[in-house]
Amino acid sequence: MTEPSIPFFSPRLFEEDRERALRLIHEIGTAPEQRFILGEFSARLERELADRLGAGQVVLCGSGTSALTMALAAVGVGAGDEVLVPALGCAPLAAAAVSLDAVPVFADVDPLTLTMDPEDAEARVTPRTRAVVPAHLFSVMADMPRFADLAKRRGLRLVEDSAVAQGAVLQGRPAGRWGEIGILSFVQVKSFGMPGEGGALVTDDDRLAELLRMFRNHGQRAGERFTHRMIGWNSRFDELQARFQLHRLAGLAGRLARRAAIADRYTERLAPLAERGVLVPPGGDEGRCAYVYTVLADNRDALSRYLQERGVATHVYYPRPLPRHAAFARHAPPGARWPRAERASARLVSLPLHPGLTDDQVDYVADRVTEFTARRPVSHPLARRSQMPEAPTP
Repeated sequence: MTEPSIPFFSPRLFEEDRERALRLIHEIGTAPEQRFILGEFSARLERELADRLGAGQVVLCGSGTSALTMALAAVGVGAGDEVLVPALGCAPLAAAAVSLDAVPVFADVDPLTLTMDPEDAEARVTPRTRAVVPAHLFSVMADMPRFADLAKRRGLRLVEDSAVAQGAVLQGRPAGRWGEIGILSFVQVKSFGMPGEGGALVTDDDRLAELLRMFRNHGQRAGERFTHRMIGWNSRFDELQARFQLHRLAGLAGRLARRAAIADRYTERLAPLAERGVLVPPGGDEGRCAYVYTVLADNRDALSRYLQERGVATHVYYPRPLPRHAAFARHAPPGARWPRAERASARLVSLPLHPGLTDDQVDYVADRVTEFTARRPVSHPLARRSQMPEAPTP
């Protein structure tokens, strides 16, 4: 019997929008104003997103990475400042600080959520600490109430990396609305992805919004072309992409709901495997975003091979903590360890999760994971997350 092919990323991404996209290219390309960046559609998308988030301002930009860099610059991060970031996550969390001649200070992660641990982060605060950047990860929001409290008590600027968490809500407040500035990403694989790069910054502070608008456009104010008030970046949003995202915005809620349903099904099926070495992420709706469904598996590489051989593609995000990368080695104090991030990075594996998956495909994936744990019992079964064994020394 031929095994089915279940790719990790949707093979028909934007397929249903193909004809509309072609029409939009023609409409914008032949419009009399010939405005291809930061035009009326970009402004409209900013307003739509601000309304949905209940935010004062949304500033579109060229990518989630540039959004993070500009956010740190806007809150005053500069040379020699320290920025608290999680030890587990995407490279821009640290690279944004480094690009501003600041110092990323890596905090360990919570063993349940795998997001930055507020207690560990606070223990690393020094007189040089300027900002804290909690990042939501995979399908779980960081503990934003505690980070908001930490920032207030210690006089830190709070930038919320909510690139993966569109649609998530914690204590009635949407992701992106907890910090002075929130970050969104629209790269194609994100929940509100598009065929290209793009991002947004969310804030209630009009002064910060004005600064961010200048940063994204070479330090120019709107309507003041060739008058550069500061050094900025080229991080302008594409009008075609804005028009395309406006078209797709109406279906976002349905796509998010489908993602959540798939995540719930995985959790229902796989939660009983904890004692066999496969641990699912925290369930429920509170602070959940169903962007990527990531489990912790004792025999991660063997599980990935087993699924691949049976037609299921997997993905390993962040196979090493950020301070273990050569790019950030100089910011990792000699002998420093981040044990929970190290343990997690050795076990993380993500299963397919996108709205195009059928219920049968989800069950097939769950069946194969269950089958693997039955055929290949682990050496050190994990009954609870708090009992995770040590990772090998890097």
